[in-house]
Amino acid sequence: AAPGGVSVSAVLPAGGSGERLGGATPKQFCDVQGRPLVSYAVRAMERISWISDIIVVVSPENIETMKTIIEKCGHKRVTVVEGGITRHRSIFNGLKVFAENEFSNRLLQKPEVVIIHDAVRPFVEEDIVSKVVMAAKEHGAAGAIRPLVSTVVASAADGCLDHSLERARYRASEMPQAFLFDIIYEAYQQCTDYDLDYGTECLHLALKYCKTNAKLVEGTADLWKVTYKRDLYAAESIIKENLSQQVCVITNGKETLAQVDFLLPESLKSQIKVEAISKSLSKNDSCLQNIISGQCYNFVCVNDKRCAIQETQELVDMLEKSNIPLLCPVVLISVHLDISEINSFSIGMEDLTTIKKFARETKKKNILVYGLLIQYK
Repeated sequence: AAPGGVSVSAVLPAGGSGERLGGATPKQFCDVQGRPLVSYAVRAMERISWISDIIVVVSPENIETMKTIIEKCGHKRVTVVEGGITRHRSIFNGLKVFAENEFSNRLLQKPEVVIIHDAVRPFVEEDIVSKVVMAAKEHGAAGAIRPLVSTVVASAADGCLDHSLERARYRASEMPQAFLFDIIYEAYQQCTDYDLDYGTECLHLALKYCKTNAKLVEGTADLWKVTYKRDLYAAESIIKENLSQQVCVITNGKETLAQVDFLLPESLKSQIKVEAISKSLSKNDSCLQNIISGQCYNFVCVNDKRCAIQETQELVDMLEKSNIPLLCPVVLISVHLDISEINSFSIGMEDLTTIKKFARETKKKNILVYGLLIQYK
């Protein structure tokens, strides 16, 4: 459920030209680890189950590109909307999807709270989104902020220093921001053309036109925006690190594995991000498919079968069919738990040859399969 029990949707402006990045491709469509940058921002919102609809606003010439990305990456709950010539006009078009039929093929249900988040800020986590939504519910508007890194100075007409601001008193306004829908929509309806063409700060519009003082929420360091080419390399590095720090633990839910099912994720949680699934592998398992489509790159499968090669094969099949570009090796550890009264487990040469052959084949697909046998009374 959404924080505070309110209905929540998100608007992601993605219509920028990316001039500061250089090159012909706008930054939101640049490839990062086999996936366009905008896809990571969409995925971040998509992973938050209580966000009902995600509106991505793009320039007219990029609508088909965005629709292709949604289809290829398997995004859900996403509507693509044609943007305006400026950022504020694009956001306004995104809000109109909930209020005016002409901006979408279907009128979406109006949310109580709407999140506005840049499509080129790919690393936002649910915790900060939740805090901003809760603050918006109480105050009408809210936004994430960060300490200033550099001192802000003003120059005089002759190009010399006029004055500087006391850095400790000021903050950088970041995303996400959230608003009671009626407040931000009313603010945009009252906007002057000057605001729509030259303004950048949504919180300021809520204050100027609806007398709504936004609550400022201290954000985390990962809210930064991809602006320059060097930022793309930094984003790629963070994505690689995040992939290596996530693991999905799968058990078949049997009573004999219940203790392992609890202890393994608990012991791993202090070091890495863990998703635990207590059920048998199934090709139609939507929960597991969501984890895979979220680009999880490490799996531990715990079972008590004599030979679990079939289950491991099913997981490999799911990974291949997910269309995830496997640019980083996927690590798949199959753990066989032998808890019989007599330690009689033995593996034949035929089984061993099959497993080794399977591991060699999957390695060619950038999937590294390991086996672990645990025996105990």
